[in-house]
Amino acid sequence: MNADLERLIELQRLDSAAHDARRRLAEEPERQRALEARVEQARVNVATAKEQLVENQNARRLIEKDVAVHQGRLSKFREQAMAVKTNQEYHAIQHEIAFADAEVKKLEEKILERMLEADDMTAAVKQSEASLASTVKETDAETRALAAENSQLTQSLERIAGERAAVTSGLSPQVLAMFDLVAKRRHGVALAEARDGICTICHVRMRPQVFNTVRRNEEIVQCDHCQRIMYFVPRTAETASKAGDAVAPPS
Repeated sequence: MNADLERLIELQRLDSAAHDARRRLAEEPERQRALEARVEQARVNVATAKEQLVENQNARRLIEKDVAVHQGRLSKFREQAMAVKTNQEYHAIQHEIAFADAEVKKLEEKILERMLEADDMTAAVKQSEASLASTVKETDAETRALAAENSQLTQSLERIAGERAAVTSGLSPQVLAMFDLVAKRRHGVALAEARDGICTICHVRMRPQVFNTVRRNEEIVQCDHCQRIMYFVPRTAETASKAGDAVAPPS
């Protein structure tokens, strides 16, 4: 294989690895914010569950106050019933007693409803607190993993930079300039494999004589369409067999 072409293939591998590492590093703040948002949402869920429980308890206390008012009226009416002198007054008092007693029963039913709701809300608070604890534990572990990955990626970039310098030192300035120009225009991908007479990136078919030249890997040849530098990977018998199996129709 042409020595410059071999170096360019290695250079493309290094640049692609560096691009992926920089992309992962750039994504790290957003990934960290997503973890923090998960914890914050879990905390909001706990606060909401507790607020609902408090509202339930406050509503029950208000109903209990109403019950106490009606029970006070009942006691008063019963005392008055002992002192009435006419049937008319007695019936009027009994009517008031019946009304107050009915109101007490309605309010007591509401209290029971609130108590049942409180049981569910108390369970919801415990569940949300358990979920918060689990989320904090998970996100702490993921944060540590992110930090470790960040360190590894930074080290990888330093290593790649050293390897890239070694590779580029062996390239002629003209070939390196060609690589850099194509990479700049083609989103960092300056090389493309030629397979079956086609550029595997832009998918444009090459002229037969150009493909034959590329197959030899002895010259720097650019795709007529995308201008990427072409190289050819010889197919072994095993690779050819697998490719044939992939396209063979079922028997």
